[in-house]
Amino acid sequence: MEKKYLAKIIALDKDGLQMISACCSGAEIKIDNIKFLKKNKVFLLSLKRNKVESNEKRTVNSICKFDFVDRVKSKNINQNELKQTINLIGIDYLKNEKNYEINLIFNNNGCITLYTEIIEVRLEDQNEIE
Repeated sequence: MEKKYLAKIIALDKDGLQMISACCSGAEIKIDNIKFLKKNKVFLLSLKRNKVESNEKRTVNSICKFDFVDRVKSKNINQNELKQTINLIGIDYLKNEKNYEINLIFNNNGCITLYTEIIEVRLEDQNEIE
């Protein structure tokens, strides 16, 4: 049986964040699969993405986890449409004095901004979609 390689990428700086952004570009996300666990300071995205880091045409379910998130702000995303799917265009960030603003940019001018003290992001593949 062929072993399937599932990626795990950890970003602790802008270069790592760019790598995760490139891997997630074009990913589909259901509104229902966006979670902010305020007490834990964790922001989670469950996404369906193409494995761009390998040359094979594969689609995988992945979890993108942002740690140490103090607060979250969204714009142009209807949080009541739980079954609606949006596409992630990319991830960018700004640095203010001590904090970072990580911007998740979606189609239809949608944006989610994460306010955090440090960059710590994990992209972990869960399973392959046949």
